[in-house]
Amino acid sequence: MPIHPRALALGFLGTHFYNYQLILKEMKYSFDIIGSREKAVAVIKMNYEGNPEEIAEEIMRRHKNVKSVLLEESPREGDTRLRKLRLVKGSEDTEVVHIEYGIRIKLDPRFVYFSPREGEERQRIASKVRPGEEVLVMFAGVGPYALAVAKRQPEAHVIGVEINEVAYKYFLENIRINKMEGRVEAVLGDVRDVCPRFFGMFDRVIMPLPLHAYHFLDIAIKCLKNLGGELHFYYWGGEDAFEKAEILVREEAEKLGFSSTVLERRRVSSYSPRTWKVRVDFKLERKQH
Repeated sequence: MPIHPRALALGFLGTHFYNYQLILKEMKYSFDIIGSREKAVAVIKMNYEGNPEEIAEEIMRRHKNVKSVLLEESPREGDTRLRKLRLVKGSEDTEVVHIEYGIRIKLDPRFVYFSPREGEERQRIASKVRPGEEVLVMFAGVGPYALAVAKRQPEAHVIGVEINEVAYKYFLENIRINKMEGRVEAVLGDVRDVCPRFFGMFDRVIMPLPLHAYHFLDIAIKCLKNLGGELHFYYWGGEDAFEKAEILVREEAEKLGFSSTVLERRRVSSYSPRTWKVRVDFKLERKQH
């Protein structure tokens, strides 16, 4: 199946990121490429039409750096947010190093969650961090948010918490290969179990888990410093996603004695024509009695 030439223009070559959207009528499938010019893996999205083997052959023909093609066979599942991926064509070795804004991110997409589509979003968050801040990244994965913050703001200190042991090991490796020891710390475990020891420590908390992050709002808010801080809350929903996200945070903040002010609202990505991943940024301040 040929790929429409206009689709090739959608690649963001500066970060080795190719994001092919289903906005072109000529396209019958979309895929991500994760990796570098030397070695990459393509992941065919679930909404494909046609023969996956033929699609894989065409991807590898046009992108010589793609050594393996994987096919999504399930939605994201469980605490680790993983999809079932089937190798359609190419090498069984699907470990790659993805390059994003000068950051090297080592991973195997079969065993960890990583979205190459959100490199720019990670940069937006990193640009908000001020010198000397203490930053917590919940659901940190292989470390892309934590690494982006540390790269953009070298005077910040970042802790990332991840429940998937494989992702945690890659996170540790990514800290090492980017020479960020001492500025970024990876912690293994469930945020509900791990984070109570961090209560009152952070100027900023990032919650990049749109479907279930609201279950951990109490933990996130308690991790902010006593007088408050900033919270980046991701949520998944329809036209009223912003409204629901703001209600969730405001109600939890009120319970814990904080006022909340919305700093920014942003649609991050689209799941379907009427469903989005959104981010709402909040300033939380301790109420004075």
